[in-house]
Amino acid sequence: MSTEDQQDPESSRNWQRTRAQALIESHGRIAAEYFDVGHSRSLPWKRRTEAARLLHALKDPARGFDAVVIGEPQRAFYGNQYSLTYPVFEHYGVGLWVPEVGGPIDSVSEAHDLIMGVFGGMSKGERNRIKVRVRTAMQSQTEIEGRFLGGRPPYGYRIVDAGPHPNPAKAADGVRLHRLEPDPVTAPVVRRIFAEYLAGVGIYAIAEGLTRDGIACPSAHDRERNRHRSGVAWSKGAVRVILRNPRYTGRQVWNKQRKQESLIDVDDVALGHRTKLAWNPRESWVYSAAPAHEAIVSDETFAQAEEVAATRSAKHPRRAQARVKHRYVLRGLLYCGLCHRRMQGQKSRHQLYYRCRFTQEYALANEIEHPANVYLPEHGILDELDHWIGSALKPPALERTLDALANAHEDDTGQAEVAEAQRVIDDCDGKLAAHRRALEAGADPGLVAGWMREVQTRRAEATARLRRIRHGGQRQLTREEIHQLVARIGDPHELLRNADNDDKADLYGNLGLRLTYHPHNDEVRVEMTLDPDSLGYWRVSEGGLEPPPVGGIPVRGIHLHACEVSIRCAVCV
Repeated sequence: MSTEDQQDPESSRNWQRTRAQALIESHGRIAAEYFDVGHSRSLPWKRRTEAARLLHALKDPARGFDAVVIGEPQRAFYGNQYSLTYPVFEHYGVGLWVPEVGGPIDSVSEAHDLIMGVFGGMSKGERNRIKVRVRTAMQSQTEIEGRFLGGRPPYGYRIVDAGPHPNPAKAADGVRLHRLEPDPVTAPVVRRIFAEYLAGVGIYAIAEGLTRDGIACPSAHDRERNRHRSGVAWSKGAVRVILRNPRYTGRQVWNKQRKQESLIDVDDVALGHRTKLAWNPRESWVYSAAPAHEAIVSDETFAQAEEVAATRSAKHPRRAQARVKHRYVLRGLLYCGLCHRRMQGQKSRHQLYYRCRFTQEYALANEIEHPANVYLPEHGILDELDHWIGSALKPPALERTLDALANAHEDDTGQAEVAEAQRVIDDCDGKLAAHRRALEAGADPGLVAGWMREVQTRRAEATARLRRIRHGGQRQLTREEIHQLVARIGDPHELLRNADNDDKADLYGNLGLRLTYHPHNDEVRVEMTLDPDSLGYWRVSEGGLEPPPVGGIPVRGIHLHACEVSIRCAVCV
């Protein structure tokens, strides 16, 4: 069930389960359940949480079920997913039942193959039709109505109510329209930026002046919507975005970005696509025909700023550089200890480095002491990092690691998760009862309906999580089995050292590594927070990856400091 904002997850689950139950009622009973919430049907099964768990369960001879029944095949299979998935069922001798064929699928029946292929095509076609309809509707709403279509407001504006939704059904549910209104605190700052830029002040100088005057940058002004940003100072990028945003002229703008799908692996199409936001060329942006909200700057001022930017770009043209992709193993995991920003990859003299150029982008008026460039070579970290990780599977830490993994079922992690899920369900039940009382007391039905829909969605998610915890457990590996697995690995440090960079990067990401480089101390601090869901289903809540006893490990002039952490990990075969 992917459209959780449009449907009640519990109702969607109930009607699909009812349909499945009716199909197998005279043949057996439902012994386990796998229900994905919030995943697009276009995702392959291996990338859906519950579907991947089902595929994993097929491998277990003691799985506890003989066949799988699907209540709605169009939600389960997209495009050619059926032809890629059904052979796995056949291999493990597990039947597949769907209502559309009135029972189990016959692997030698061309009619059944044709039917399932048609449903996969219909599923893909339905998604594409919805995409086209939605995009066309949003384009017309922008051009003709100038409607605010959601998202965070630009710096200088705030969101205000614009009346009930024009769709009667949505209006009855309490859905309201919104529009942009100049923020009395930040709108003058936008006007100041345009005025100084037209007066000849550079972008970096503008950022310096705003920071020096104690004016909060966009991410610091609205921390609720910008928790992922540091908010330490104004940056050149923030000033540049403001100067290039046509919404300050009062026009609504849409289609500045698009969701771009690209294959994860061109050699393995079955893995599906990865979706990323990409900028559209300015000629593809859609503008409202008439002003949609109060302007902060005039059309003439904005046009002059565009001319100044074009003139300065012509004076200082950028050299066209061929983009060459390099696999940075620590991409997204390494942070600068001075400004706490992610360090960027940089290749120099055939070697890979990570750098932080805080002073090239952010104003220095905040008095943060930061060198012009902070560089760290990748090769100086990886070997010692692999040695530290591998030390958990070598004496003397091996015995402690085996004990922790083998005794995973004795921890109270599962109990805590059950208690938390039950607490959410009880809290939602209490809120639903309060909302019903408010409705009986004469409260606005549309407003109360919106509240109840939010609470019901939250309750359904907690119920699914509770059901998964209680009934989705995997067989616990014994200490001897884990020892055999470790023995087959051989020298873990050597294995990691010779591993492919792509595999190593995936491993580091799943381990939840965060590395912080402190250039003044020549030290890299490593923290590890393992996510059980990313590695498997055998949970551990204590040590086993203890750091070496020394305070810091020399790494060719740098020190890799392994901090004490509380490990929550999982082992999978």
